[in-house]
Amino acid sequence: MDLKEIQNLIKFVAKSGASEVKLEMDDIKITIKTASEDKNETAAYIQQIPHSSPVSQPQAPVEQTPATTATTAPSAPGAKEDSRYITIKSPIIGTFYRKPSPDKPFFVEVGDTISQGDVLCVIEAMKLFNEIESEVSGKIVKVLVDDSSPVEFDQPLFLVDPS
Repeated sequence: MDLKEIQNLIKFVAKSGASEVKLEMDDIKITIKTASEDKNETAAYIQQIPHSSPVSQPQAPVEQTPATTATTAPSAPGAKEDSRYITIKSPIIGTFYRKPSPDKPFFVEVGDTISQGDVLCVIEAMKLFNEIESEVSGKIVKVLVDDSSPVEFDQPLFLVDPS
């Protein structure tokens, strides 16, 4: 299945009104989830199934959800002061944007106080712009990704001081 076919499938599902569609073929799994009517978003997850070989060990499946993941930053040497902060991570793969459009200001700046539900950034995935909302309240301490940069699933985006 090529990229054009996947894009057409996403458009079809978005227009159909279905909330979730799963497609499983020989070597690929596709899950397309659409948001409720008040939010015009569609998220697509594509997982390639590796062909098993006798040498490789099986991997546990990883469940992906289209919600912002907030966890405590891991303790590492030199990161002791960061341990009290909450890390907001990317829920999807795509391109990270700090602004809604090039002529608009950033959604959030370092030092801004945020509340749960505030839009922090936008991640573009397959021509769809997904607003990433905060699941925590606090103060933005650090922006960990440059504007217009590619991001991976579960990549840290922001550090938030919850106090």
